[in-house]
Amino acid sequence: MGPSAIVSLENALSGVIGARIRLQTSLPSQATMEGTLFTACPITSLVAITTTTASNTSSTHHILPISSIHSFTILSAPPASNGFTSPPNTAPPLSNVPTAALLARADAAVARLKEAASRKNKNVGKEAQDLFDGISRTLPTRWDGNSIVVMDSVVVSAPYRGEDCRAGNDVPATTLSRVRKVVSLSDDAPSNKNSNSNLGSREQVDNERKRFVDRERKVVVPAVPAIPAVHTGPRKGGHSTN
Repeated sequence: MGPSAIVSLENALSGVIGARIRLQTSLPSQATMEGTLFTACPITSLVAITTTTASNTSSTHHILPISSIHSFTILSAPPASNGFTSPPNTAPPLSNVPTAALLARADAAVARLKEAASRKNKNVGKEAQDLFDGISRTLPTRWDGNSIVVMDSVVVSAPYRGEDCRAGNDVPATTLSRVRKVVSLSDDAPSNKNSNSNLGSREQVDNERKRFVDRERKVVVPAVPAIPAVHTGPRKGGHSTN
């Protein structure tokens, strides 16, 4: 049987998938086979046929080459839909992406990056930046041009010494005094780099900053005066006890 006959038989089998057929084969073990045509593959030139027992209690699948088939007979036509449906050529549905949460995370990350960039001043020297970083470890600090603003109330201008701290009239004098002390004691202060007498250890400076923060945040509760005892005497109709 030449190649053209194989192609013709293959096309014929492909048109009756799902039908019950009888095959005449060249297989010595099974010259005749009856069953339901499961598929005919043009790529591998194989067919699959399903046979059942006389009682229809079990089934067996057979795969054999088309070249071994001499002929076939249709015993019963396939169902109108061939009993088979091709799998949909579509991707599985995707779950909803929480875009709101992702956008919120992205905005928070951008805000953190912007805040980190705003804390670095490219227009000042390393010593001034070190002073800023040292103060900001314990106090709210930001740049205003080349000036350091502490707690939105005290401005430290170049050359960033204690006497360079300024504050408005509405700022308590104690706040200004303590910021000046922190700046003067800071081992990061540019004006103190060459003055060993004014230098304090890192631990001393950090402790001073912490004491300042604690004092500023401390809430003073006024003492409540004691309520004097009231003597009302014996009740009406009663007797006093000695």
